[in-house]
Amino acid sequence: MSSPRATAAAPTTDSATVCATPDKRPPAAERVYAHVKEAVLDRRYEGGMLLTEGELADAVGVSRTPVREALLRLEVEGLLRLYPKKGALVLPVSVQEIGDVVETRLLVEEHAARQPARPALIAELAELLDRQRELAEAGDLAQVARVDRCFHATLVRGTGNEILTRLYDQLRDRQLRMGVAVMHAHPGRIAQNIAEHGEILDALRAGDADAAVAAVHRHVGSVRALLRGDVR
Repeated sequence: MSSPRATAAAPTTDSATVCATPDKRPPAAERVYAHVKEAVLDRRYEGGMLLTEGELADAVGVSRTPVREALLRLEVEGLLRLYPKKGALVLPVSVQEIGDVVETRLLVEEHAARQPARPALIAELAELLDRQRELAEAGDLAQVARVDRCFHATLVRGTGNEILTRLYDQLRDRQLRMGVAVMHAHPGRIAQNIAEHGEILDALRAGDADAAVAAVHRHVGSVRALLRGDVR
């Protein structure tokens, strides 16, 4: 297990609002939480890495008390495991978790793709696709992964089913972590992702539910093998 050189990061943001950040400076524990979670999702802190309270406190500029509070919260979320007097271990992503996430995504997203897409939804998806292209050209893999996730979350939100949307949002952190892993290991996958998003959008725009479902199935299903080999 290796020890990190911590670097401060911006707070993680919600896909439903396309990542708006608050103006007011958050409390110390919230800043530590955001820093660690962002680094884990971006894989700057990879599975198997040991984080120490002292290093994290120095990185964020706080005392150790809010660090402990933040780490306990992240342990509850399943991202870390705490070891007294040693630190916090970043938990690797298991093969079982990958399979569960992909299976759940397919169930939810294929259902969403079957629903008639309103013009406002089409316009929002098109805007996200353009933004993903811009970020890919800039080489910002972490933000490409976030907008990738936003694209799918927007499709699900377009069903108008709040319960289904909340269920899907529970996958958010796992999707981001896995998405960044694939993009780092397979840079060519970025262009393929964008092309597949275009296929989904074209099918929705044409009102072809069968084609939209097939495009979602190909897109989500194709990452399973890559993830199993690349995520830690």
